[in-house]
Amino acid sequence: MQRLRAHIRPRGELSVQDARDMHSLYASYYDASPAEQFAKDLAAKDWVIELREGAALRGFTTLAATDFAAAGAKRRAIYSGDTIIHHRYWGDQALATAFCRFSGALKSSDPGTPLYWFLITKGHRTYRYLGAFSHRYFPNPYGATPAEAQTCLDALARARFGAAYVGARGIVHYEESRGHLKPEWATIRPALLARPEVRFFLERNPHHSQGDELCCLAELAAENLRSYARRAFVAGLDDSPPVSIDRGMCPALPQLSSAGAGDPARAAALDSRA
Repeated sequence: MQRLRAHIRPRGELSVQDARDMHSLYASYYDASPAEQFAKDLAAKDWVIELREGAALRGFTTLAATDFAAAGAKRRAIYSGDTIIHHRYWGDQALATAFCRFSGALKSSDPGTPLYWFLITKGHRTYRYLGAFSHRYFPNPYGATPAEAQTCLDALARARFGAAYVGARGIVHYEESRGHLKPEWATIRPALLARPEVRFFLERNPHHSQGDELCCLAELAAENLRSYARRAFVAGLDDSPPVSIDRGMCPALPQLSSAGAGDPARAAALDSRA
């Protein structure tokens, strides 16, 4: 098993085949994730961080940057969209390191503006990244969310999800699931229930298995990041800023066809478990 390598690409550079490969991997883990919806979500992003083993795609995350105002101040956020890593590589830090370095590079383009990670998650594994990355993140099991952080969360979630954002619960909810883990990947080992973060996530998002997503926020600043996350972020401050976030630079992808995207033979080629 080779080491994973991360590649950051503007979304507009992706080919139709790249997008099909991404959907095939994602659909190996998630039900209620048709190719058409995946393509629509992808078209609203600015960048993709790919993880590859040689030429084979083994994981990715999709990212969008947005400027917003909250509590009387200009701010910027990185929104994490669809994310998956092949299960054989769970624990590999290539994606985390690339994301933190990317964040540092984006921060360097406007160092005076606070930068946040706006994450929505329907899984405890992803939620736990917040505590692994940062000292302060919200919501968390250790204290109430401060008013300023809540204002930022509400502004970001309402702007992106409209009426699907249930502010009283901090949840994005759709009447029909737009993606949820397949049963074989949704099982939580009893030992994990002893972890406060896991229990908190399950309490705050009891319908995660039906596709509900918990809205979360962490400031991306060197003083708020832990160990390797901080090192990667600081290294990114010396990088050239990422490509323009102007979506004129990122034209929409052609519509994905379902052929290949949901083909079991294609999924098997990438390993049907991710």
